[in-house]
Amino acid sequence: MFPNYWPYVIVMALVTYLVRVIPLTLMQKEITNEFFLSFLYYVPFACLAAMVFPAILSSTTYLVSAAVGLAVAVIMAYFEKSLITVALTACAAVFICERIIEMAL
Repeated sequence: MFPNYWPYVIVMALVTYLVRVIPLTLMQKEITNEFFLSFLYYVPFACLAAMVFPAILSSTTYLVSAAVGLAVAVIMAYFEKSLITVALTACAAVFICERIIEMAL
């Protein structure tokens, strides 16, 4: 009835575990290189942006409304608004933009 998916789960768990354990076992000393430290500092932000950006552009019906929502979110974040304010205003901008586009068509 159900496919035999346990080998996939086990391989995924091992890979996830090894990715976390190998750096801990190889890096015995504290990292002091400023370039490497700054690189490691920005990796989570870069990964988050790489995952979120394509979803932003493909989550709406029209690419124009996605771009408007992205622009509004960037502007609100630039002015250091709270996360909930940025999210709500971006959603409102996309909603309004899509209604305008649908009325024009």
